[in-house]
Amino acid sequence: MTGLREHRERVRPEWIDYNGHLSEAYYVLVFGFATDAVMDQVGLDAAYRADTGCSLYTVEAHVRYLREVGPDSELVVTSRIVGTGAKKVRICHEMAVGGTVVATEEIMALHVDGGQGGTTPFPAAIAERFAALTEQPPEYAGRSIG
Repeated sequence: MTGLREHRERVRPEWIDYNGHLSEAYYVLVFGFATDAVMDQVGLDAAYRADTGCSLYTVEAHVRYLREVGPDSELVVTSRIVGTGAKKVRICHEMAVGGTVVATEEIMALHVDGGQGGTTPFPAAIAERFAALTEQPPEYAGRSIG
């Protein structure tokens, strides 16, 4: 399997805050869309969720806001798998505008069986896809707020 595809979104007028820039909540919304795109690419798509009742649940996230984003900007999110386990995956997203990284997000997500109400191992094919996509974490990954 080749690397993950980029996710693109255009900043919508309603996402602009009173300072004239992308509001902080919408960075997270776009990162959420990027996580959905990762899920689709590895086979945790809508059909999988409907068939199994399982999905990814984000249990921890660390967002860094690096640059202001103006109205109507095109956001390009590059995602990478930086860690995986039987029931969890660690994903790093980098959001860029015009080639400049404006924000990053690192998440830990668990594979949860909604019907049973707990974590469950990934199916072998999904685990293999994650393993094949795993890369070294970027320098910012694993940091805490200082």
